[in-house]
Amino acid sequence: MKNILVTGGLGYIGSHTVVALHEAGFNPIIIDNCCNSSPLFLERIAKIIGPTPLYYNLDVCDSKALNEVFKTHEIQGVIHFAAYKSVGESVSDPLKYYRNNLDSLLTLLEIMKKQTSAKLIFSSSCSLYGDAKEQPVKETTPLEKSQSPYAHTKQVCEEILTATCLSEPKLNAISLRYFNPIGAHKSGIIGEAPIGIPSNLIPFLTQSVAGIRGPLTVYGSDYDTPDGTCIRDYIHVVDLADAHVIALKRLIANLNESNYELFNIGTGKGSSVLECIRTFEEVNGVKVNYTLGQRREGDVVKVWADTTKANEVLGWKTKLDLKDMLRSAWQWQLSGI
Repeated sequence: MKNILVTGGLGYIGSHTVVALHEAGFNPIIIDNCCNSSPLFLERIAKIIGPTPLYYNLDVCDSKALNEVFKTHEIQGVIHFAAYKSVGESVSDPLKYYRNNLDSLLTLLEIMKKQTSAKLIFSSSCSLYGDAKEQPVKETTPLEKSQSPYAHTKQVCEEILTATCLSEPKLNAISLRYFNPIGAHKSGIIGEAPIGIPSNLIPFLTQSVAGIRGPLTVYGSDYDTPDGTCIRDYIHVVDLADAHVIALKRLIANLNESNYELFNIGTGKGSSVLECIRTFEEVNGVKVNYTLGQRREGDVVKVWADTTKANEVLGWKTKLDLKDMLRSAWQWQLSGI
């Protein structure tokens, strides 16, 4: 059973990917300092898969501690999620984001380049496309000026990977530029659990309907979109987790066409904020209390994916639609875990 190191493995996407890795026959080893997650998710993962995954509570930026993990275990692959991810917070505290998001990748690569064979899946983001002039965006779409420091860190990280893979042929990496993950595992045991006030649409929406928060604010209703609100490509977190496993298998089987590849991971369909609200109300039989507010700094107007490359080269396609996503998100909220 191959050991796969998952940084940020107790986070939202990381926890779902740990489950998917186990189900695919891998042995996930988790690293997470729980700055944006909770150690309780280790127990929840175990409830789904049976065994409790091996877990290290450490910061990926801690080179000495991270190196000890590599020395202790034979690591056949790494999936790197560990990063700060709030667009709004990155605008108010950019140094925090540049320091953590860049240092964590640099530290990881410094250690991985010493390995005989290094396989890395990097958690990238559609945010690096900025306000792209064409929709849907392809992997070849020119990257526009970053709308936030968070997005800029993803651009810089990809540049670091491009240069490093060029200079280190034994390093094989895939960047998955994924779009907006929402939803939760069908068990209702794991889902998105932001610390503090959620900055993303769906967790704030579910907490608002549950009475934990006040009315939902829709940031901007005068954009150049059909209903005036921002458009995103929402993808079920379970589909996204499966994409990581498929990309990892590609690297392990040496099927990659070059030692650094890029893939968009989305549904290929854009949905507006108001469309999400209406669909949530429809599938869950509840009413969303929302107000229309001013635009929020750092938000891109519209972006959705051209998924042709992921569909044809990776052999990956989404299985779940927006209704499935919003239904599972509400079930997760109702679980009260």
